[in-house]
Amino acid sequence: MSVRQRPTASSQQPSISVAEASTSSVSNAIANNLPETPKSPSRPPSLSQRAISQTLTTTANLANLLPTGTLLAFQLLTPIFTNNGACDNATRPMTLFLLLLLAASCFLASFTDSVKSSVGQVYYGLATSKGLFLFDYPDPSGSGLPDLSKYKFRFIDGVHAVLSVLVFGAFALRDKNVLSCFFPTPGREIQEVLNILPMGVGLICGLLFVVFPTRRHGIGYPITADK
Repeated sequence: MSVRQRPTASSQQPSISVAEASTSSVSNAIANNLPETPKSPSRPPSLSQRAISQTLTTTANLANLLPTGTLLAFQLLTPIFTNNGACDNATRPMTLFLLLLLAASCFLASFTDSVKSSVGQVYYGLATSKGLFLFDYPDPSGSGLPDLSKYKFRFIDGVHAVLSVLVFGAFALRDKNVLSCFFPTPGREIQEVLNILPMGVGLICGLLFVVFPTRRHGIGYPITADK
């Protein structure tokens, strides 16, 4: 009586591997033959959408046209003075005085400028009809400084000062605490004016700043490398 040998696991392994390889090749062939799903082409934004996006971007960039210290004081003090928008007979005049004070700081900051001495120190001053009057320069003779007469007051400085005040007003009217303080329950027409006027003023002033850029780098404004 002969004994038949049982096949070992090692003899079955090649057949299993061949089956898996053939199954994988068939799956890849089927996947390659499937048609690709067509992608819908992205539609370009319409003219109105581009105009709205540009308007919102310009309104958001209004803060770049104002002194940094003024904006910081506005953002910190407005919620306190307005009691988070819930003004009464005492806080409403105080809020109005704060807004006028910050608007005056925007106006005056437009007439300030900065110079760099020969040692690299930056000094700030006020533009006058004769030149730049420095606040804290230690040497009255002005040695080590560039010619200060070229920093004298010009008509365009007054235009920039008025535009800065208008931009600050538009920026303030977009603040919810200020609106809740002075216009707690606005009517339909007043609400339309509050929605349209700040955006229109900010857009026009922003375009004027682009057409007539300021060359001054006064208090609260960034200093470029040539300064």
